[in-house]
Amino acid sequence: MKCDHCDNEATVHEVTIKDGVNVERHLCEQCAATEGLAPAAGPVELIKAVLESQVGPRSDGCPLCGTTFDEFRHQTLLGCPGCYEAFESRLAPLIERAHEGATQHVGRAPRATEGAAVSEAARERAMRVMAIRRMLDEAVSSEQFERAAQLRDELRRLTGEGAPR
Repeated sequence: MKCDHCDNEATVHEVTIKDGVNVERHLCEQCAATEGLAPAAGPVELIKAVLESQVGPRSDGCPLCGTTFDEFRHQTLLGCPGCYEAFESRLAPLIERAHEGATQHVGRAPRATEGAAVSEAARERAMRVMAIRRMLDEAVSSEQFERAAQLRDELRRLTGEGAPR
């Protein structure tokens, strides 16, 4: 079919009803664009539009896994990492309440280290143990057994692993 304006191939077909009479227009893409007519949506878009007009869009769900906030509240489990972003505004108050004001989960610390950072002395001791182990390996490989025995005893003293025999 030819365009009513320029005789190109018509790809847009408009049917309007004026005063009870059907008026048809056949236009090519260029002429339809100049008149402000958009090409018709495909069948998938049409079905989506009809369903969303009946039910409404699923704006309450995670875009990745589809979990809804109501499902989360019922199961107390999120479906995927995307849920944290999708429900961020609603999760923040829950996380703050659960973590006594903190907005980010930081895990738990062992009771011995709660509230205290790893001390400088403990770090130095760990470095010393690694150095002694390295020297012990070198002493054994070079057959300096007396030196190796001294280093072994020093290592046991530092780590508290077994008593010298």
